[in-house]
Amino acid sequence: MDLVIKNGKLVSSRETLAADIAVTDGKITAIAKEISPEDGTKVVDAAGKLILPGAIDVHTHLAMPFGGTVSADGYFAGTRAAACGGTTTVFDFAMQDFDESLADTVKRRNALAAPEAAVDYAFHVAVKDVRGKLLDTMEDAVAFGVPSFKVFMVYDFGVTDGVFYQVLEKAKECGAQISVHAENKEIIDTLVKRFLSEGKTGAWYHYLSRPEFVEAEADHRAVQWAKSLNAPLYIVHLANKEGVELVTKAKDEGYEIYAETCPHYLHFTSDVYKREDGRNFVCSPPIKGQESQDALWEAVKRGDIDTIATDHCPFQSYEKDWGKDDFTKIPNGCAAIENMYPYMLSAANTGKIGFQKAVELCCENPARIFGCAGKGFLSVGKDADIVIYDPQKDFTITCGSMHSDYDHTIWEGVSLHGYPVQTYSRGKLVYDNGEFVGEPGWGKFVKRVPRQK
Repeated sequence: MDLVIKNGKLVSSRETLAADIAVTDGKITAIAKEISPEDGTKVVDAAGKLILPGAIDVHTHLAMPFGGTVSADGYFAGTRAAACGGTTTVFDFAMQDFDESLADTVKRRNALAAPEAAVDYAFHVAVKDVRGKLLDTMEDAVAFGVPSFKVFMVYDFGVTDGVFYQVLEKAKECGAQISVHAENKEIIDTLVKRFLSEGKTGAWYHYLSRPEFVEAEADHRAVQWAKSLNAPLYIVHLANKEGVELVTKAKDEGYEIYAETCPHYLHFTSDVYKREDGRNFVCSPPIKGQESQDALWEAVKRGDIDTIATDHCPFQSYEKDWGKDDFTKIPNGCAAIENMYPYMLSAANTGKIGFQKAVELCCENPARIFGCAGKGFLSVGKDADIVIYDPQKDFTITCGSMHSDYDHTIWEGVSLHGYPVQTYSRGKLVYDNGEFVGEPGWGKFVKRVPRQK
């Protein structure tokens, strides 16, 4: 027995339980009302605090080339920040190169992540190229331990509708899960061209070039194709009211459709693009209006939003400034990897949702949907990914208090009620009262099994 955390309240999606929890060799080995530590066991008194599973962020872009630069957080900085926000497993998107097999994509990115990751990590593969036999290499990636893939319906590397359909078919064959970034590229390109020709170049026109229906229409196409094949589908960063309604309808009809949203869609509205620093909030899909935000919160509460993730893809302020006079030159993406779990837990602490719902959204559902067998739950036999949370600790987010490599954050000045005070990754203390105490290379690749066909 290496560690016993005593006198806290353990939270799952089903209950809150006053109990001690014991850890041996990185695994949870006992949960009981009273655990007597052995000689040499480290004892942590968590009286007055909540004991939570470490969060799983299933949507990040670390060291990602985009918009003429590379996202500010590499694998060490990103996972360091994750640990300091109570996230103990990070999924990154490995972007396939043209003419590259999907298995080689994973191996290439894993070689970068392995020596740097401070917490455990997994991958999704973003599919660009299915020419020749490349689509068949999905099976090799699944065998390597990556049974989840993503298609983009936008950007120069986005796939056509026909390719998307083929990817869904192949995924169903080999037990893989497909995620989609759903927006209508043709309409976006048309609106962008029009606004630029009219001299409308500020960040507000990024939002107007990707209005609510542009995302909703693509959500509709994606859901219809998945339904036609009876193939599972996961919609990333869902941000619009109509898309929420489509997901609810599909779920009610019995289809396996999952939806993720992000903290920035739950906290900010499109009014941020009218601000002088509006370019810092540029992401895709853009942050939407109040009506969509309200719909997202309602979907969170009733369970039609399955997960909260970040789409963490920060850039430096000088890079955001490239688009000061032309919104198309703004690198798309915002920071949130350190903020996701504290934000959702603060929402629970202030009564917007319950703590059990926060754990369901940030820990248990991601583990279930993406096959993280050892993660997401405080249960005997699971990895000892544990967060100690102080519900009385008030915290105001500033760039200087974060643990990333970026020089600004859209969360500057946001106040949270309650905050993590310790994070354990497989029983190792990696965050302690504001300080990162982990190390690069501690994180391990999480090999996942395919879905049952």
